[in-house]
Amino acid sequence: MCTYQTANIELRASGKTLEGWVGMTSASVYFDHPVHFPAGHALMIDVRNQERGPSARVALELDPASARALAETILLTLDQVPDVLLAESGH
Repeated sequence: MCTYQTANIELRASGKTLEGWVGMTSASVYFDHPVHFPAGHALMIDVRNQERGPSARVALELDPASARALAETILLTLDQVPDVLLAESGH
């Protein structure tokens, strides 16, 4: 059963594609049938630059445990960065 629940966010990032590094402007996160990952369902993260079309897309398909571990690691890493460095990022 698919949830059809998709979260969309705007972001400022760069992603490496076949064309090289591309500015990314948005992401979608959803749980559905994967295209390539060998599982019935997976958490998908699509980071893209919609103005540049399908070639400006980086996609991940993760099993639930890997998705949670990635999310927790991202938060842990950011929590350990000094505030002065976070301020340099422009946010």
